[in-house]
Parts: sequence; structure tokens; C-alpha cells
Amino acid sequence: MKGFSGPIEDRIAIRERIESYNDAVFRRDADDWAECWAEDAEWQVGDNAASGRAAIRELWLKLMGGLDAAAMYVNHGAVAVDGDRADARCYMLELLKRPDGSQVIVSGRYDDKLRRDGDGQWRFVTRSYTVLQVKP
Repeated sequence: MKGFSGPIEDRIAIRERIESYNDAVFRRDADDWAECWAEDAEWQVGDNAASGRAAIRELWLKLMGGLDAAAMYVNHGAVAVDGDRADARCYMLELLKRPDGSQVIVSGRYDDKLRRDGDGQWRFVTRSYTVLQVKP
């Protein structure tokens, strides 16, 4: 996948879905964050994986439970829309604060597959996160 293709309205809606995901992380809002996922979604983040929106939400709560704060900034790399399906790639810069006060900066890449669900909303069907660099 290279660049951006497909209807601009869909590409904007997908970018907004990705940004809503990040906004929910900043706010630590598990319900809003989980709403970004299709019911039958799969999430791969590091050595962790979950299938289904409820299991994905539980994994997120577990991962976020080990942090005092998390901030995610996005740079969109590509969005390719084909009907009610889309592929997307984005790069993240994460600023994480641990309970001991230490901080870590993580850069990574999300490779996504999205689907327009019956309610017209774009949601993640698969989301795979690859860590590119960690700076303590």
C-alpha cells in the first residue's frame, strides 16, 4: 500500500477514527477506545494479542494499568479505501509515564484493516503494532 486512494470522505472518516483512538488513550476512556473496534476485531501489540472487542478492551485496560499516563501522537502514512474495506498505515509517537515516575518514548507503526460497519462507522478489524524504537 502506497499513499492515499479512494473517496476522500472515507479517507477523512478513517483518519478521524485513528485520531479518536488516540484521543481516548489520552483521556484513558476505555469505552470510547473500545468503540473504535469492530465486534470481531483482532489486535496484536508486541507479544500480546486479543480477539473480539471485549477481549481487546480487557487487554487495553491491563496494558494501561501499568502506566500513570500515556500520550499518543499520530502521523498518517497511507489510507487505501476499497468499498466498505480499507487498509491504513500510521506512525505513532508515544510518551509513557510509569508509576515509578520514569518515562519512556516509543515510536511505532500500526498496520490496520478497517471496515465500514452496518451503522456506517469505520472500525478496526485488525490492528497490528510494531515497535520501531524505544528511548528510556
